[in-house]
Amino acid sequence: MEAYLDNSATTQPCKEAVDKMNYALKTCWGNPSSLHAKGIAASELLEESRRNIAKALSCETDEIYFTSGGTESNNIAVFGAANAQKRRGSRIITTSIEHSSIEVKALENQGYDVVRLRVNERGVIDERQLYAATNPSVVLISMMYVNNEVGSIQPVEFAKRAVVHSGANALIHCDAVQAFGKIRLKPYNMGVDLMSISSHKIHGPKGAGALFVKKGTRLIQHTYGGLQESKIRPGTEPVPAIAGFGAAAAAIPDYAQSLKYATELRDYMVSKLGTIEGVRINSPENALPYITNISVEGIPSEVMLNYLSGMGIYISSGSACSKGHKSRVLKAMNLSEDVISTALRISTSVFTTKEEIDMLIGGISSARQTMRRLK
Repeated sequence: MEAYLDNSATTQPCKEAVDKMNYALKTCWGNPSSLHAKGIAASELLEESRRNIAKALSCETDEIYFTSGGTESNNIAVFGAANAQKRRGSRIITTSIEHSSIEVKALENQGYDVVRLRVNERGVIDERQLYAATNPSVVLISMMYVNNEVGSIQPVEFAKRAVVHSGANALIHCDAVQAFGKIRLKPYNMGVDLMSISSHKIHGPKGAGALFVKKGTRLIQHTYGGLQESKIRPGTEPVPAIAGFGAAAAAIPDYAQSLKYATELRDYMVSKLGTIEGVRINSPENALPYITNISVEGIPSEVMLNYLSGMGIYISSGSACSKGHKSRVLKAMNLSEDVISTALRISTSVFTTKEEIDMLIGGISSARQTMRRLK
């Protein structure tokens, strides 16, 4: 038996996604831009997927644009919005714990005034800081909904209130990659103009994502090619991946039941971890229960990962995109160097079992005992 507990990095594709991908690969493999029957069938499959995504976000189908994943969605949103708004102001507001694909440094080098909101020890910004930073020169606010390392939830809805209060004519972007499929998202209710989501975080395939663009929102394109996706993301659409994405979105289980199950698993795991000497919980108590960040005193992250992997237990030391680099998120939360160097991220899904949690607890306990003997 194995225990896969790295679902924030990627998830196992669900049966619905695999079946729809097989259909697209074997039967509906035409180019969706072609005008013959094979192309029309592919186009219809593409639009079926778009309807599924739109339904999951409670928005219109023509507000969904397919991309290659969360990173590209974030890039299109941030650069497209900033360039479209540059005559209206020069300030961009984001947070100190965003995903690396929110590449505001490049915009800063272009002359934009970038404000990075600090987070507290729970990994959450102070709304007062947001209000203080928002003035009429703000053109874009980009804020992650659920942090990918510690699961902290940001008050994204306050961004719209801050914009209205300041009189700014700003667009609001939300990186919802870790939230989609786990929390019911309604961009309109949140006051969001742009929202990024990804397929492989919701048991769909890699290579597909989407960007919600509220009607009337103008973006400047930064890639060029054909007319696909209304030029927002030109290039032949990967229909099999998008079809799997749409099927996974349609298969998202009941949110309340899933959240209840994830909370029960998290609470069970935390109670068991509490019996192991030297284990610290880094995630805040009100974090999304699918993500729990911990540290095991005295055992470097890489050593623990390798030890657990040898037992068939798979977790991570933080963002899969960081490739072993020390966590910017934990540093921003003012955690000590010892805590950061021993940090581990455990991320579950609706398919995670209690037996997998028990394997993890046994593995960490074994590692502690082994390391103690080696000292």
